Amino acid sequence: MRIDGARIDGVRRVAVAVAALGTLLTAPTACGSAQHRDTEATGHRDSNAEPGGPAGSPDAGSTRPGPPGPGPQDPTRIPDVGDRLQRRIPADSGQVVAVYGDGRDSADSTVVLYAKYGANWRRVRAWPAHNGKKGWTTDHRSGDRRSPVGVFTLTDAGGVLDDPGALLPYTRDSAFAAPRWWPATHWHDFDYVIAIDYNRVAGTPPNDPTRPRGEEKGGSIWLHMDHGSGTSGCVSMSKSDMEYLLRTLDPDRRPVVVMGDRAELTA
Repeated sequence: MRIDGARIDGVRRVAVAVAALGTLLTAPTACGSAQHRDTEATGHRDSNAEPGGPAGSPDAGSTRPGPPGPGPQDPTRIPDVGDRLQRRIPADSGQVVAVYGDGRDSADSTVVLYAKYGANWRRVRAWPAHNGKKGWTTDHRSGDRRSPVGVFTLTDAGGVLDDPGALLPYTRDSAFAAPRWWPATHWHDFDYVIAIDYNRVAGTPPNDPTRPRGEEKGGSIWLHMDHGSGTSGCVSMSKSDMEYLLRTLDPDRRPVVVMGDRAELTA
């Protein structure tokens, strides 16, 4: 039986188009993805209204209340954080970014900035945010699409855009740009980033490739700009929220992030 050559060519063209569509639909949506190794050397590599009021003023510009506590809170502690993680907050830290995940398998979270005055912590601002699209883990692995639970220092920032007035050391580099084969809604994810010191060398630019604990433990877990859904392991917030944090987090106050789902945070 003879098959027309033009029909064969048509079938091949359809197959190529379907394969291309499948690649687009499975592309990583933010940081931490094992599929993003082609940008490891130069960009974000493997493993999420203008601010008003003075920095440190409680609840200035809050867009959403912090997660409710079970009862009266001890002002010398970060609310809704149990002893296990509370003990890991350095005694000399004066700023804490707390990321309260809605659930172990949820991509939704709330970010709350706390500042220390004397012995007491006060809430400064709270924002809606996203975390890893598959939720949280205490054993983060490259490509698992979950955010790591823990307490991590915040020492370095950067992004595609000019420094907005960051107090942390800021590295502007076009290499931070998300690949253009990602969906267009994700292209500005890394316009601003703050490195979370998980499996990286503190004091280096956020896109430094060094992984002290090995490549299998992932890396490039950042605070970065939000695209409206879960990430590949980072925590993402709006542009104005990121600008506020960049202008507020002060290396002299030893800022840290405390992050995880509610069950792990309170354990």
